[in-house]
Amino acid sequence: GVPLAEGRKRAKTMLEAQGLGASSKKKMKELSKGMAQKVQLIASVVHRPEFVILDEPFSGLDPVNQQGLEQVIRGLAEEGATVLFSTHVMQHAERLCDKVVLLARGQKAFEGTVAEARATSPRFLELEGAIEAAQAATLPGVSGVEVVSEADGVRVLKASLGGNAQGQEALKAAFLGGLDVRRFELKEPSLHDAFIGLTGDHPDQDQSVKVAGVEAAR
Repeated sequence: GVPLAEGRKRAKTMLEAQGLGASSKKKMKELSKGMAQKVQLIASVVHRPEFVILDEPFSGLDPVNQQGLEQVIRGLAEEGATVLFSTHVMQHAERLCDKVVLLARGQKAFEGTVAEARATSPRFLELEGAIEAAQAATLPGVSGVEVVSEADGVRVLKASLGGNAQGQEALKAAFLGGLDVRRFELKEPSLHDAFIGLTGDHPDQDQSVKVAGVEAAR
């Protein structure tokens, strides 16, 4: 623990950093859910614990309060703490974690760094235009095509690349073949893509599916 005076000073500093300084005298029932959640977290870590476990800390928070909570977690890590948290939102894990454990149906599907997880999924091309999925599937290096959206005859396609394909040959073939491609972008897989590839599940479909993230001091 920490001495009382130091704890109060640290709590005041942390509350002010989250824009809660003016609310320090209010009762919990007078605070919004997001504000109350941040106060509870600050109260739990004001004594500078070395190891913190958070269960779905971002659940029910609006984007502003989610950002504030991310700042608290980063601050803990910068002070030397290790933070373990569960979440269904891959973006939080991708932004905050050094290491992740992907769980599906109660079983561990992956353990390693975020970069290692992303490396399990192929890079892909995002194509936009009147090009059809069947046409995109014939391009060199393309191993699969998914229609992301379609409106007024214009489609956005996600074309996964197999092996060591870089995408240039696919672009060349598309233009030589006269295919209607108005936008062509090579993209790296996200942690969300890796999760689906490793587990076959969408993280929002099954509430038993979680990501456990370890945020260690850098």
